[in-house]
Amino acid sequence: MAAAAPQPPSPPSTATAPGSGLQHTWQRRGLLAWLLWPLSRAMALLVALRRALYRAGVLRAQHPGVPVIVVGNVVAGGAGKTPVVMAVVRHLQAQGRRPGVVSRGYGRSTRGCHAVQADSPAGEVGDEPALIARACGVPVFVAERRIDAARALLAAHPATDVIVCDDGLQHLALARDIEICVFNDQGTGNGFLLPAGPLREPWPRTVDLVVHAGAPVADGGAPAFALQRTLAGHAVRADGTHIPLEPLRGQPLLAVAGIARPQDFFAMLQAQGLTLAQAQGLPDHSNFDSWQRPLDKPYVLICTEKDAVKLWRRHPDALAVPLQVRIDSGFFAALDARLAIVRARSLSSPS
Repeated sequence: MAAAAPQPPSPPSTATAPGSGLQHTWQRRGLLAWLLWPLSRAMALLVALRRALYRAGVLRAQHPGVPVIVVGNVVAGGAGKTPVVMAVVRHLQAQGRRPGVVSRGYGRSTRGCHAVQADSPAGEVGDEPALIARACGVPVFVAERRIDAARALLAAHPATDVIVCDDGLQHLALARDIEICVFNDQGTGNGFLLPAGPLREPWPRTVDLVVHAGAPVADGGAPAFALQRTLAGHAVRADGTHIPLEPLRGQPLLAVAGIARPQDFFAMLQAQGLTLAQAQGLPDHSNFDSWQRPLDKPYVLICTEKDAVKLWRRHPDALAVPLQVRIDSGFFAALDARLAIVRARSLSSPS
């Protein structure tokens, strides 16, 4: 009797994070988008009014006294800006600069201004600031008002000579010298403002540099640079040691991701030749407090770096696979040129 032909592996069971339906709506100008369009026009008026108040001096932006680089986005739903922040920080370090990072600390349980240590609980300082402090080894402070975070950082680390703000294109209270806008491969979606589309403010608008993972977007004249995202060839343990991904190939894995687009992470894992027995997507910035690991399936647990800073508290065996970004080399040359202009301007200004 002939042996039965081998069956192809079953696709992993997947739980999709809430909000994916809205993300789909934002990619086209369908009926729901048009029904929400009047609300997006109201949003546009509010954005314009707020900017006008800053231009008129009714609301005032404050500057911390060292160059400020804001890395952010104009779309809701995640654009992958934190890996760009980390790439900028590492570039500045390689140039001999002493950067610090400020952030609001989205999703944290605390309020006020806090220093972020490499071992700070993500629930108290935010998952992205915790990741940056752990991975980059730079001073990181969080506060609702970024200027408060910047001043506290400079007071604690006076040698800091440039501040990178993780997110904050719309946080106009912090005066900035350079703005970097990041887009994922969905660009500006249907071009509508929230809630009819993904835009937080009208685009294009003036920024210094644009980084895009997909097709180029209308950039309003700012230099634009392509971005490629790939997973590292290793995973990171809770103790910081690295293990190669190759031995994990062929093992059934439980992949979990509490990010804006978990399916992207799962697809990149599979592109590395890994077998996902289960793939569970949770809402962005999930704290994993209510997440239950399947006890009857002893799968190796694999996750993103951002999720690991929360998962390691209860699942110290989780393996985090870092996301690596590659930006066209001209981006860093353009950033250095703009920093040189900022420095020259500050030296020529009266004290």
